[in-house]
Amino acid sequence: GHRTRPARRLAHRKQCQRAGVVAVHDLLVGGPATAEPRGGCGSPYEQVMDGHHAGPLTLLPVREATRGPRPVILAVDRFLAVADATDIELLARTRGPVLDVGCGPGRMVRAALLAGRPALGVDVSPAAVRHANRAGLPVLHRSVFEPLPREGGWSTVLLLDGNVGIGGDPSLLLARVAALIGPGGVVVAECHPQRHRDHRFEAVVMDGFGRTGEPFGWAEVGGGALARLAQRAGLAPVDRWLSCGRRFVALGRR
Repeated sequence: GHRTRPARRLAHRKQCQRAGVVAVHDLLVGGPATAEPRGGCGSPYEQVMDGHHAGPLTLLPVREATRGPRPVILAVDRFLAVADATDIELLARTRGPVLDVGCGPGRMVRAALLAGRPALGVDVSPAAVRHANRAGLPVLHRSVFEPLPREGGWSTVLLLDGNVGIGGDPSLLLARVAALIGPGGVVVAECHPQRHRDHRFEAVVMDGFGRTGEPFGWAEVGGGALARLAQRAGLAPVDRWLSCGRRFVALGRR
């Protein structure tokens, strides 16, 4: 017969632990990776992460502008699924311990652990962190701009699924993640399809019922613009690739 959901969860947690989650715990400072997230809210994204039906989620600019950002349907199904072939290829192009910034429910953290690599995720969404922790994944409820474990020693830092836009100031974010990688480390950013796109704006997440959360700063950055902005942070492209319509740039220290 089929195993119950708690049994499947326990089996998966043990599998992740065998793949290296204990090694990740050794990297942590200030408490275990499964520390209870602070607070919570009822935003559309939080509702979906907590398992409530809310229809498709859309990243919606607060103010429309000529040639400005357009609404974007968020790939929630991909966030919640296991890593796909594109994600696995990305990990194969990198090495060493992985820090996933804006990791959501933790698909890349899980994939890295199962590949035998120490990994940690950070996210500001309490519901996403709860989702990841219930699966036994080492994910902290923390902003990338707060103190993090292993500062200056990560081999791979991920900014996927548009997370190069976190905070609405890519220059500030790139300077921060540059300080997180160690010698020979890389920052892998997923870019906007338009190479020279560089838009900063306020956005909200809207669900299928028209409900929205609070506005937040966001940005859309293409590969060409990213290379230009990275220079100010002491980074430069060391690899670029396209996979299933998704564009990536790996940045290393100059």
